Amino acid sequence: MELRTRILPRMLNSEVEEYLTRNDIIIVPVGTVELHGGLPLDSETVISEAYALKMAEACDGLVLTGLPYFYAGATASGRGTVQVSVRQGIDYLGAIARSLLRQGFKRQVYISFHGPAHMTCSPMVRDFFDETGVPILYMDLTMQMMHSARDLFKTMDSFHAITVGAYDMMGRLADVPLTTEYHHDDPQSCAPFNDIFALAYQSAAIGYCFGDHKDHMSTPVIPDEAARAALAAEGRELIENLVARMDMPHVVAQMRSLEAYNIETAKKFPWVPYAGAVNGKA
Repeated sequence: MELRTRILPRMLNSEVEEYLTRNDIIIVPVGTVELHGGLPLDSETVISEAYALKMAEACDGLVLTGLPYFYAGATASGRGTVQVSVRQGIDYLGAIARSLLRQGFKRQVYISFHGPAHMTCSPMVRDFFDETGVPILYMDLTMQMMHSARDLFKTMDSFHAITVGAYDMMGRLADVPLTTEYHHDDPQSCAPFNDIFALAYQSAAIGYCFGDHKDHMSTPVIPDEAARAALAAEGRELIENLVARMDMPHVVAQMRSLEAYNIETAKKFPWVPYAGAVNGKA
């Protein structure tokens, strides 16, 4: 079936209902609005949305956009940063997940390119499973980048290229300003504490905020439109290559197989938290 768009908020209700007669996959990019050097505040939202769109194309899914306000973390020292608590984010995202399930989206994939997003997404995914018996998935895109595509990322410039490429893919390239003033190689002001920051995964070890706005993040020199277009082209290619390596058809097939496995497990061990939901006893 040819879809006019895969972005759910842009679809007609009739188009969504027609899609749900044949499939049940939705990709949910979880973003932030935060201090981001010489790039727009919603950079990490747009990156996730661009990835989500390519992932949905690869596995015949839809994309739920419009989720930019979640826990930002150390960038709260920037007055453009919108800071939502981890607990509030879990509750809000959980409400969305339950709505999507009622609508018919059983295979839900939550993604983010924001380091601390796991603190919001992972607890929600596990609590949702215990409540409903439905295994939904969180994919940490920074982890995917490090595990599956380290060879593609030679320097931090590759990361910035992804940012610019994502804006291009979402039809927003003009939102990336031409700038030369945010590039630097200075260490972060909080670098003396990297030893204790590294004692847990991605900002989850201890609380802090950046002491200098340039700590997040250095932005490459983008002097003119030609340079911006070149970064965008590099970024689009990187995104497409990483999504290809993710093998989304396999991922969503595994989600369906895991659900069947979980049902058999619940029959065998009826005291597991989700057993009532999957066995019809809740």
